[in-house]
Order: sequence, then C-alpha cells, then structure tokens
Amino acid sequence: MPSDPALNPLGATGLPPAGGVAVATASEFDTTKARKQSTLILRRFFRHRLAVVALVVFLLICAIGFLGPLFWTVSVSDTSSRGYLPPSAAHPLGTIQTGKDMLAQLIIGTRLSVQIALVVAIGSTLVGVLLGALAGYLRGVVDSAISRFVDLMLIIPQIAVAAILVRALSGSWYTVAFILAAFGWMTIARITRGETLSLAQREFVEAARAAGAKTRWIIFRHLVPNMIGTITVNTTLAVASAVLSEAALSFIGLGVQPPDTSLGLIINENYSQITNRPWLFWGPFVIIVLLSLAVNFIGDGLRDAFDPRQTKVRA
Repeated sequence: MPSDPALNPLGATGLPPAGGVAVATASEFDTTKARKQSTLILRRFFRHRLAVVALVVFLLICAIGFLGPLFWTVSVSDTSSRGYLPPSAAHPLGTIQTGKDMLAQLIIGTRLSVQIALVVAIGSTLVGVLLGALAGYLRGVVDSAISRFVDLMLIIPQIAVAAILVRALSGSWYTVAFILAAFGWMTIARITRGETLSLAQREFVEAARAAGAKTRWIIFRHLVPNMIGTITVNTTLAVASAVLSEAALSFIGLGVQPPDTSLGLIINENYSQITNRPWLFWGPFVIIVLLSLAVNFIGDGLRDAFDPRQTKVRA
C-alpha cells in the first residue's frame, strides 16, 4: 500500500528527498510541550515524598484549626461542665480544670498558633528581604548601617525582650505575632544581602542599570524574583521557628494570655496533669511537634525543588 508523503518524510522509496536532508516531523519541535520553570519546580517538589507527606500533615492541622469550629460547635468559653472530666462522647478529650471542653480549646489554640506563625513568617520575610536587598545592592554607607543594625539586633536576648514587651503591652495573639516578627528578620536579611551581592554583578542587572532603571525597579523586578527560591525556603523555616518561639513564651506564661489561647498556653495550663490526665498535655504537644516537623520537611522539599543540582528529585 503506498504511503502518504505528508506522513513519511523519506518518501515512498524510503530515500531522503532531493538535497539529501530528511524533513523533521512536527512533534520533534513541538514548542507547546515546553515545560515552564514553575512546572519543573512543582514536579521536583512532588517527587520529594517526605515533603508531600509533610504538606498533607500541615494542611490537615490548618484544617483542624480553621475548619474545626464548623464541625465542633462547643463554645471554647463554656464552663457549664465539671472540671477534669475524662474523655467521652460529649467531650472527646475531656475537660480542663475550669470545665472548658479540651477539644474546643485545642481547635482554637491550633488556629491561633498557626496564625501567629504565618504572621511572623510573612512579616519577618518582608522586612528581611527589603533590608537585605537594599544593603546588598546599594552597598557603601547603607550596607554598613544596615549590617551594624542587624549585628546589634542579633546580640539582644530576643526571647527575654519579647517576653517583657508582650507583658507590658498585652497578651493578645496579634501583639505576640508582631513582637516575634520584629525579632525574626535578621537571619533572612543576612542571607538576602549575600544573594544580592552576587546577583548585583550579573549582566541582566548591569543592563537594567544602563537602561536607566531605578533602584526600586531593579530590586523588585530583577533581584527579588531571582532569589525566590531562597526566600521561600527561609520563610518556611521562619514558620517553624515562630511556632516554637510562641509555644515557649506562652508556656512560661509570658505569651498569649486569656481570653485568647494557643498551644503553648494550653500546655502551660495542663502540664501538671501529664501523669493523671496525659491527654490534656499530649494533645497540644503532639500538634506542636507535628507542625514544626511538617514545616521543616516542606522547607527541605522546596530547597530541593528550587535547586536543579539536587540529585534526589530530578525533573
């Protein structure tokens, strides 16, 4: 049966056409199948099994905190029950000393702890990236001033000062979040400064500068997008650090204060029951551990995904 010349670039005789060069098929150069950088990053991330499991765990914890009140409608302030009731159908995790439902406490505490961690991570990342990029790009006096300020902030006992400020102002969750963010940006600033010093010497930055681009445009249009991998990884690490810092402050009674609650505050109120009523202590403790581990493993996955030199997860 004769072959269709349009489908057979060698022709009916099986020989190349005149000129001796075979015509390439369209599929060999199908530009519509080119993969975007974001697609490659996502593919490498989802091949990191531990990071994917950690992401699922993190999303489940967030679902408990933010969607839990839709399914468990017992009020967190309801004290009509007796104190220290054992787990039952009415109170799956029992009640605390004041008669409040432990499950309701755990749901609200998880939500506020996650909110604090996210606010701290976003706030510290914004400040750290801005100051680090300015120091690395402008250099000179600006770099010296920002670097010395970072050094000064790093020698301050952060937890102690944060505890004093929280105690002096108020114990609301947003006050704790903003104070922790004020002491959490220095490491990100140093890392961003180092990245900026390297990127500022690249040809695309020199070209933008020669074209008359302003400093603001160069930083936010050229430098920051090329540091997005480093910024993302450090933001996830800031989330884990904020979870532990908030839990430490609240555990010693210098963090979130009633009527707000958090995982650290719940542990502070129930750590004496670790022997007699262990579920009151281990519930919030396990969530803190899972939350910190999950965020750290997500950070590992993002680091591997943004770095194509990693051999674990090839695209």
